Amino acid sequence: MDIVGLVPQFGGAVWTIIAFIVALSIVVAVHEYGHYIVGRWTGIHAEVFSLGMGPVIASRVDRRGTRWQLAALPFGGYVRFLGDADAASSRASLTVHQLNEQERGRTMHGAPLWARSATVAAGPLFNFALSILVFCGFFMVKGVATELPVVGQMKELPSAGQELEPGDRILSVNGQETATLADFVRVANELPPAPTADYRIERAGAELALTTAYPFPPVVDSVQAPSGAHDAGIEAGDVILSVNGAEIASFRELREAVGDTNGAPVTLTVWRAGETFEATLSPRRMDIPLASGGFETRWLIGLSGGLLFEPETRTPGPIEAMGLGIQQTYTVITTSLSGLWHMVTGAISSCNLQGPIGIAEISGAAASQGPGNFIWFIAMLSTAVGLMNLFPVPILDGGHLVFHAYEAVAGKPPSDRALRILMTGGLAMLLSLMVFAVTNDLFC
Repeated sequence: MDIVGLVPQFGGAVWTIIAFIVALSIVVAVHEYGHYIVGRWTGIHAEVFSLGMGPVIASRVDRRGTRWQLAALPFGGYVRFLGDADAASSRASLTVHQLNEQERGRTMHGAPLWARSATVAAGPLFNFALSILVFCGFFMVKGVATELPVVGQMKELPSAGQELEPGDRILSVNGQETATLADFVRVANELPPAPTADYRIERAGAELALTTAYPFPPVVDSVQAPSGAHDAGIEAGDVILSVNGAEIASFRELREAVGDTNGAPVTLTVWRAGETFEATLSPRRMDIPLASGGFETRWLIGLSGGLLFEPETRTPGPIEAMGLGIQQTYTVITTSLSGLWHMVTGAISSCNLQGPIGIAEISGAAASQGPGNFIWFIAMLSTAVGLMNLFPVPILDGGHLVFHAYEAVAGKPPSDRALRILMTGGLAMLLSLMVFAVTNDLFC
């Protein structure tokens, strides 16, 4: 056995596990803190706040009587409130009945209905809030493109004639006017692929004509993880010169060439900082969400492209950035629900449902691409966890909210026997889903 050859694989696996634990711990801590702090504000006493499950590694009791603990299994967490029988907030009837009226009001099951509902809903809402704040921060740091087609920064390309410069405003491409950045993108998408295009620009108050690269060159803007391109070591900024020996001049040609392979391996000639090399990788069949709704199945290698330059940006104000963060979170939610619906109806493959192994793999890949990508992934994961917990399944937060809705209508909570049956069914449902997802991770 080649022990030395296994070292990089072992190191990669360790890195993946660490990244997954960090990402999940942050998301779970925020979720559980939402339950804890809103419960505290509404008068419900938290006995235990645990990050992790299983044997306790370290703990301390604060002045309010809450035990904060770190447990050995870093794959979850919980808040146990006064009167709870377990981490899932099942009612401990005997304990609750032994409390006086004032103490009972401090339990999860004896507090007013509005307080209990707010405490339960706070976990998912805090997850969404984390996502919104992270996305908001990204927009404020990276900026948003201005409305005009002004060059912010050129991408590094093999020589293609005259070069655009930062500050250039593009007036037309191949004779078609481009008054706004949206016009430029529309015109660029309509152009047939070619090595170069003719531009009319405004530079330092003067109009110039020049010929340079096609508006959408085969330049890698980002690499999806995991993917064939990520496995092959393709990086953002690489330029794809040819596919299976056929030269290309646009990212559209790369996408079409990969799609035509029907999953067969492709060999790319890649240009990076003045040097070229070849990389062979295998496309993966994926279901891609469409802007108009629904999904499209394609063979992909995990690369995305963009314009030949980074557009000039401006820094949005806090309110605008917050709105963009909310919009991004909403997009993640709607895309996830659409994907789930399409899987249930059989419109797309159930292999799109990933389990802990798949999520861990994505965690490690995102972390390996830098802190920015990893933080963005945490925000995406936080939205997913918040959404999942709102599903009306007993044992999840959404299931508890359904119980509260029943209590509001019926004037009394479900019986202890009904709760036990429903919670057992909910647990069985979650375990079945987990087994199915892990099966997908292993065999899809």
